[in-house]
Amino acid sequence: MNRQSPVNIQGTVDHGFEGVREAFAENFVSRRELGGACCVYHRGRKVVDLWGGIRNKRTGEPWERDTMVIVHSATKGLAAMTLALAHSRGWLDYEAPVSAYWPAFAQHGKANITVRQLLAHQAGLFAIEEAVDRETLMDGDRLATVLARQKAAWEPGTRQAYHALSLGFYEGELLRRLDPRRRTLGRFFQEEIASPLGLDVYLRLPDRIPNSRLATLAPPGRLEMLVGFPLRFTLQAMNPRANIYRALVINPGTGVCLDAERIYARDLEVPSGGGVGTARAIARAYGVFANGGQELGLRRSTLDLLAAPAMPPTQGFYDECLMGQVRFSLGFMKSSPLWPFGGPSSYGSPGAGGSMGFADPDARIGYAYVTSRMGTALTGDPRDVALRVALRAALRVRAEAFPALASAGSGAQLESQSGR
Repeated sequence: MNRQSPVNIQGTVDHGFEGVREAFAENFVSRRELGGACCVYHRGRKVVDLWGGIRNKRTGEPWERDTMVIVHSATKGLAAMTLALAHSRGWLDYEAPVSAYWPAFAQHGKANITVRQLLAHQAGLFAIEEAVDRETLMDGDRLATVLARQKAAWEPGTRQAYHALSLGFYEGELLRRLDPRRRTLGRFFQEEIASPLGLDVYLRLPDRIPNSRLATLAPPGRLEMLVGFPLRFTLQAMNPRANIYRALVINPGTGVCLDAERIYARDLEVPSGGGVGTARAIARAYGVFANGGQELGLRRSTLDLLAAPAMPPTQGFYDECLMGQVRFSLGFMKSSPLWPFGGPSSYGSPGAGGSMGFADPDARIGYAYVTSRMGTALTGDPRDVALRVALRAALRVRAEAFPALASAGSGAQLESQSGR
């Protein structure tokens, strides 16, 4: 790739990771990138830190080093980190019923739903039938009452359906009951993970963050959506009776995260889709998880559970919302043949439009990519995939050059996808 990028790429890469810079630049040439950032931590060291392009398509303002953007469902991985920390502190048993911590959750036949089933999108609670708006979300007790009254769509543990927005609300109430200080999930994340690690990422964006630090998301055109997404998925996403519509569009719907004047809603928590941050922050968080988690006091037993294979419901991994074989475990997505990333032990979360973050404990990698232009790929945005292919190649070369490091776990397990 010798074509010159039309934008000025900022940042640094360590020796051996130049290919990631080339892929990042090529995104602007051939993959219609508008603006974005990519960051990689390897064995605790920041080896890729890139940004460039435009953060606001309307004004033409540039993407800067500290630009933050909403990452939609990539937020799910950050929310899951809070429960992993609760597990390490002995507050949470993933195999216990949710109702053991939240008695009212047992209503309408939900008494035996385990935390593991809930976090794997196997609880049948992908949609909220009662009306939920911004005012409801800002009243934790009121929201908890609504969530507890919800009936499961089918016998929990038998099928899987992507809890696009509801998962984070259930996680939030669960964590609030686990935490001795009864903090919200967003506040807990800020105080126990983001602040100790010095991260510019928020699950509850404060009012003090100026608009000038925020990128806007340029949506895809109607034709892009029709051509980019699988036709069946597109039709279902427009059908008010369809599972994905009910999970994503209403009660409260993804629009609740946006604000006409402030770009993104402030002091509001949508833990499954409202996270706002930099690629650097997200990669750093995953890098800590991928390298033993000492900075956060994570136990090895917790990290081993996160790295373990996903457990399917009785009818298999087919997802009734995403309409494909997708794997989830303990709040994270796991690599799968349909949606591969990292090595077999990797865990993370992609976001609508192209953002992605994950930990690869085998390669000891924390990775993140964020963007200001929403793509339409359902199972791996081409911009993100190109960056990960370049990263995989760099890790392979490093493993071959330093076999002792590879055998110690720095590169023995690379990305499992072929041709991706």
